[in-house]
Amino acid sequence: MTTILQVLSLFGALAMFLYGMTLMSEGLQKSAGDRLRSFMASMTSNAFKRVLTGTVVTALVQSSSATTIMVVSFVNAGLLTLGNAIGVIMGANIGTTLTAWITSLGFSVNIALFAVPLMAFGFLMNSSKKQTMKNMGQFLIGFSIMYVGLTFMKDYSNAILGTYETQMMSFFGNINDFGFGSVLLFLFAGAILTIVLQASSATMAITMLLAATGLIDFKLAVAMVLGENIGTTITANIAAAVANTSAKRAARAHTIFNIIGVIWVLCLLNPIIRLICIIMSSLGFADPMTVDMVGANNALTAAQAAGVGVEAAQEAFQASKNAMLYGIAMLHTLFNITNTLILIWFVPLIEKAVIWLVKEPAGETEVFRLKYISGGPLSTAELSISEAEQEIIHFAEICRNGFGYMRQAINEQNPEKFDELNKKLVKYEEITDRIEYEIAQYLNEVSKNEISEEVSNKIKAMYKIIGEMESLGDSGESIGRILKRKNIHKEVFDKNVLDRLNKMMDIVQVAYDVMVENLKNPELKDISNAQNCEYNINECRNNLREEHILNIEHNTYSYLTGVYYMDVLSELEKLGDFMINISQAIVGKYEYEK
Repeated sequence: MTTILQVLSLFGALAMFLYGMTLMSEGLQKSAGDRLRSFMASMTSNAFKRVLTGTVVTALVQSSSATTIMVVSFVNAGLLTLGNAIGVIMGANIGTTLTAWITSLGFSVNIALFAVPLMAFGFLMNSSKKQTMKNMGQFLIGFSIMYVGLTFMKDYSNAILGTYETQMMSFFGNINDFGFGSVLLFLFAGAILTIVLQASSATMAITMLLAATGLIDFKLAVAMVLGENIGTTITANIAAAVANTSAKRAARAHTIFNIIGVIWVLCLLNPIIRLICIIMSSLGFADPMTVDMVGANNALTAAQAAGVGVEAAQEAFQASKNAMLYGIAMLHTLFNITNTLILIWFVPLIEKAVIWLVKEPAGETEVFRLKYISGGPLSTAELSISEAEQEIIHFAEICRNGFGYMRQAINEQNPEKFDELNKKLVKYEEITDRIEYEIAQYLNEVSKNEISEEVSNKIKAMYKIIGEMESLGDSGESIGRILKRKNIHKEVFDKNVLDRLNKMMDIVQVAYDVMVENLKNPELKDISNAQNCEYNINECRNNLREEHILNIEHNTYSYLTGVYYMDVLSELEKLGDFMINISQAIVGKYEYEK
């Protein structure tokens, strides 16, 4: 019964460690989340900045999974290109090495003595009305719980080991006898543990626990660390499962990067372990490969029983444990830094590999990313404005593609196919929001420099244009909502209604084409083409309204169907308003009399 309680307590301590790590990470993300996201989105103009961004963000939030999920979501939203995302993910692998050092410190120093008082401060801060104080309080509580959990893990594992030392030593001793097979076995165990626990930090703690108690030697601990680097990629792949193709590719790139690293380390395992031993010895620690944790523990137990040489035995035991723990952390750090330094030069090849592995869905072209604005403003305002103009044209083409999905959704009678199209309309609305925000941020940075009056007027017009384009995305989502309500009430647009709506959409399609054409014309002065489209849209709307009144009188279709029909028609007419406003903004006219 005692053993069962100890095992359950060990699992409880692991849960406490994981919960504390989660709380700590969430507290940091809440207090600095927006700033971290802005930092990540802006600091990706070159390879060094990408790696540095991933390193810094992961070191701050203490979770490579949080960083990679953030990266996947940014790629999904089009805020990061695939190449940039791979660089940030590489940096995240370096940033997560800090967790290994923190964990090793927790095993070698009793931080729980300070953690409990910190929990009291964290509780007081968490009770504050100020959100910033609450977030920092959550961080301190999480930090404290994590280290208290780590202390309990040590205590209960030592208790279990004391009870079943002979059996456990025999079991792990047998596993150790397979040579390189043992290395592969523990690598697999590290990967599976990380996948199951969804936390590489927990696997790192378990690895250090096994090594510190002498159940596994340094080489097998290295194997578990390598396995953990493979297992940790599963989180990003889970996050990307419901994302677009680019996001899936970013997640696969994380997996490929880590697997390649593990393969070359396995090929050079013995030389790398010797290098770690040399580094540790040069820093004044014992050689982790020659450390005998079982012997050091037995010597300490004998000294305590005899009451002689206890202090020397404690120092020897602590030195052996420090060499093992810090050796594992050193290997983790050296592996991730070296792997990044090697593979950063092969990002284009990794990008090609994941594009080949993850095919784009048939019939769907993904254009959900910024194409021309890749970093901060260029050296001159004129060059920056030229980039922004190209990005706005790209934005307009995305909006036009979105209208294609609106048209399909209106004509689709199959509920399941409509649901897929509606999801795309919602997605396009999110994309237009993101792109408007990114272009506006870019223009804001350009405006901070010394600019001419001409450039200032161009920027004002651009703000107006991207605002109207964002409204085009909103209308697409609104049409989706109207159609969804129609389906819920089991109303159907018959062929006559669809013919009328298609007639309207033909005119709106022309307006989209004119909008893109006008944006591409740098010498645009005459916008009569856009005005004609607006006139035709309004005339068609008015004619269809008059027909609708007659149809209701003659019961051509139900009143509720008519309501949805008019709602869709109204949204289509709004699209025309937004597009004429865009053409007016191009030539400097901001008001249009209907």
